[in-house]
Parts: sequence; structure tokens; C-alpha cells
Amino acid sequence: MVDEIHIISEEPVRNPPGSIWQYTYNGQTVYYIPPYCCDVYGRLLNDHCGFICAPDGGITGDGDGKCPDFFTTRTNGKLIWQDSRR
Repeated sequence: MVDEIHIISEEPVRNPPGSIWQYTYNGQTVYYIPPYCCDVYGRLLNDHCGFICAPDGGITGDGDGKCPDFFTTRTNGKLIWQDSRR
């Protein structure tokens, strides 16, 4: 989790604030970083900060198509970090 916070905390302050969500997906703990705007992809990372897929965002809003079931099959969601900078 520390690596995920480090990744997003280096980004500029955004509105809405940056956040990291933890879920269980396909039997593993994953971390979801929502897109901050428009055509930007959301990012799904494994517990070693390895990129898994982009479940949403992009021009179509459907992400990169590599994990189309993420939003319907994820479980145990919790917000683990939200950028408090203003």
C-alpha cells in the first residue's frame, strides 16, 4: 500500500481528490486508482504495484478491455487513502 500512496502522492492536486481503493478481485487483493478526468484511464494494480488493467476511462469510458468484469465482480471494497491536499 505504501508504494500505491507514493505513486499517487507525486501527482498534482486534483478535483476530485485522488484516492486509492482496495478490493478483492479474482481471488487477489488489488488497488484501484480512479480516473481524475475525462479520457484518463483508471488503474488497477496488484499488491506489488504491478499494472493489471484499466477498468474504466478512455474515450469510450470502458477502459482497456482487459478486465471488463471488475466493477461487477469486485468485493470487499474500502477507501484506503484520499489526497487531503487542497
